[in-house]
Amino acid sequence: MGSLMVPRQGLSTGIAVRHTVVNMAETDVTRMSTDYADNELELFRKTMDLIVDSDNGTASSTDILNCADSLQTKKLKKRETEHVLNRLVQDKWLNEKNGDYSLSTRCIMEMEQYIRLLYQDQVKVCHICHNVALQCQMCENPTCGIKIHTPCVARYFKGRTDPRCPACEDFWPHEIPDVYRPLPSQSETQSAAKENTAPTPTPRSTAQTRRTKRS
Repeated sequence: MGSLMVPRQGLSTGIAVRHTVVNMAETDVTRMSTDYADNELELFRKTMDLIVDSDNGTASSTDILNCADSLQTKKLKKRETEHVLNRLVQDKWLNEKNGDYSLSTRCIMEMEQYIRLLYQDQVKVCHICHNVALQCQMCENPTCGIKIHTPCVARYFKGRTDPRCPACEDFWPHEIPDVYRPLPSQSETQSAAKENTAPTPTPRSTAQTRRTKRS
C-alpha cells in the first residue's frame, strides 16, 4: 500500500530538532493510497501545498506542472500530470475552473484533520463555522485578519447595510454575495407541480351522457 510521507518539524529536545512523519495510511484518506501511485500522491500533496500557501485558495495548472518536475518519488511528464489532475477532479478530490485548482468539499471534509495537522501553522479556520478556511474573505485589519467562508459571509452579513468584522468591528470592505440557494431537483419540481395543479374533472362516459339526454 502506498503512503504519502510528509516530514514535519517537531518539538526541540535541546540537542536536536525531531521530525515526525505523517503517514497517509494513518489518516482518513487511506483509500487514496490504493487508487494512486506514490508519485501521484506526492503530486497531490504538492498541489495542496500550493493551494494552502495561496491567498485565494487555488493553484494554477502551470504551477502544478512545474511541481511535477521536482517529485522525489518519480517525475511525471506533462501529459501524465494532466491525466492525474483529471482523475483527482473526477474522483472529487479537487475542483477545476479556468485552469485553477482548489480542494473540493469532499477533500476538505474527509481530510480536515490531516490538513489541520500538516498545515497547522498556515491554515486558518472560518470565524463563523470554525471549519478549515481556504476560499474565503479575510478581514483587512492587520491586527485581526480573520477569515470567513464565502457562504458564511453571505449568511452573516445578510441585510446589513454597514457590515462590520465580527471580531474587530472594522468595516468589512468585501462584496457581500447573495445567499446560495441550491436549485430544486427534478423530482422536487415535479412533486411541487402536481401539488399546485388543480384536479381535472373526470369526463363522463358515453352511456352516462346518453342517459342524461334522454331524461
